[in-house]
Amino acid sequence: GFNLACLGKNVAMAQQRYGSELLPERRDNVTGLVIRVQDRNEFGSWDRRGRRFRRVSKRRVLIWLFSVALICFIYLAVFRITLPFHGKMAMIDEGHEGIGLESVGRLRVKHHYPCEVGFLESVNDVGEPKGPMNITRFSLDYIDREEKPYGHGIFKPRFGGHQTLEEREYSFYATNQTLHCGFVKGQEGSPSTGFDIDEKDKEYMNTCRIVVSSCIFGSSDFLRRPTSKKISEYSKKNVCFIMFLDEQTMLKLPSDGQVLDDRGYIGLWRIVAVRNLPYTDMRRTGKVPKFLSHRLFPSARYSIWLDSKMRLQTDPLLIIEYFLWRNRSEYAISNHYDRHCVWEEVLQNKRLNKYNHTAIDEQFLFYQADGLKKFDSSDPNIPLPSYVPEGSFIVRTHTPMSNLFSCLWFNEVDRFTSRDQLSFAYTYLKFRRKNPDKPFLLNMFKDCERRALAKLFRHRAVDTPPPIVP
Repeated sequence: GFNLACLGKNVAMAQQRYGSELLPERRDNVTGLVIRVQDRNEFGSWDRRGRRFRRVSKRRVLIWLFSVALICFIYLAVFRITLPFHGKMAMIDEGHEGIGLESVGRLRVKHHYPCEVGFLESVNDVGEPKGPMNITRFSLDYIDREEKPYGHGIFKPRFGGHQTLEEREYSFYATNQTLHCGFVKGQEGSPSTGFDIDEKDKEYMNTCRIVVSSCIFGSSDFLRRPTSKKISEYSKKNVCFIMFLDEQTMLKLPSDGQVLDDRGYIGLWRIVAVRNLPYTDMRRTGKVPKFLSHRLFPSARYSIWLDSKMRLQTDPLLIIEYFLWRNRSEYAISNHYDRHCVWEEVLQNKRLNKYNHTAIDEQFLFYQADGLKKFDSSDPNIPLPSYVPEGSFIVRTHTPMSNLFSCLWFNEVDRFTSRDQLSFAYTYLKFRRKNPDKPFLLNMFKDCERRALAKLFRHRAVDTPPPIVP
């Protein structure tokens, strides 16, 4: 059984010599290969055959050494053999956020490539699927304001609100309800809880029906414009391309060679400035536009989330047709390129020092106590091809189930750590368990397909230590 009191206690606690030396250089003496023969001949002059032999031998030795080195390099590259590298293992991955250091002294290079995606030839061929989809219908409302509880001495309004464990448990049911889903204000007269947007931008966002959105907070990335020649004229006129930036990033744009035009655009991106960020952790703040597009764009039917490390090079309508309409899905996200089990993801987050280790442990123990199991690829009834997503690209239909799942996932990030890959599987599996007769049509596609949609870059190098949980 699920013990709310026990888990509530855990949640309360959660809120509370080769490495530095160069390897010695090896030099083998080649004496014996060079023979010095400079005796006088019968005519009394020095014999120069030895000098010529010495020159020829050195040349042959150099050619031989170069050939051996070249063969070894080709062999290692082809068969991916590991080599010592200053006492640690560097795992280098294209598109990965950084280089992970392990305790084993080897260098391993991983390559991940895009694969063929069967997009339609043109947006002129795109059409919504015919016939009714198996969409679960119910009504969602969102908590807009929280009053100070009676007799509560200290009460600080929070963007995510103050959801109790009982409220959290009930929120997983796909039924008419009012739940926490960000944008929670305090009592009348209290200051804003964050993510403030200009009214003119809100008016424009309310008109959007199809949205492509991204964000850069804390100047953590360069702004990357969608490849204009890959986007149809129809999409340029009918799709909203929104880039959320904070004030720090806005100030950095001119030095990066990015200038807003008279309409407030940079390329296809309409720049929307966000003031008063709701969290000090920029990664957690980035989850607001990532998960809550249905709150930011209340009139939208479809949305595509794009991480700032990616440059879109596929038409949005082709993406929606392929990942949602073609297989009648309401939510699409790719699996992780390397890891599939949450246990592995926990270890990797600690290994790379991505977040406070105590906070990760308490979140992970909470999930295990509530039934999270290891991923078993041999299980024929496994509900997903992977329990770890690559969440940099999400395609959504704004249906009740999709919106509710997005709220649930955001609430986990708000309650625990900002590492959303840790909470995805738990949220999805609990959501299914609570609603066995109400399908959530999730399409987890291959990571190589994600790589075909956009060009990947590395994040801008920024020294940000893992958040410390008070």
